[in-house]
Amino acid sequence: MDETDLPAVLAIERATFPSDAWSEGMLRGELHDQPRTRHYIVAIEGDEIVGYAGLAAAGDQADVQTIAVASGRQRTGIGSAMLRELLAEAERRAVTAVFLEVRADNPAAQAMYEGFGFERIGLRRRYYDDGTDAIMMVLTTHAEAGGGTG
Repeated sequence: MDETDLPAVLAIERATFPSDAWSEGMLRGELHDQPRTRHYIVAIEGDEIVGYAGLAAAGDQADVQTIAVASGRQRTGIGSAMLRELLAEAERRAVTAVFLEVRADNPAAQAMYEGFGFERIGLRRRYYDDGTDAIMMVLTTHAEAGGGTG
């Protein structure tokens, strides 16, 4: 993902997360930290951006910052494909634990993460701007310190 992708990404962001969408400035800040601590990708079908995802990594830990798929393209495997790429990047960086928060009212996303081996580790009450709780999850990987290539 780069700055030329921002108009399409922002449209998906605002449609997917209407009550707590990231601003253009926030997304630009994330891109500014690539590739040092961030890894952002877009999913493209034809000439259209249909999803985006981001990972923040520091040391041997990483956080899935966001995953969003355009309305009408959800539940088609795009989110899973992007998550696989984020986890591959975490492996390249020798990350041993990947964390994330997922909306408590989004069972489809929770099921996707659980399918990848993420486990629930806690709850953040009223985490999202609309008051929805966040379920905290972690995936422990088998990467060894110093074993990354990126």
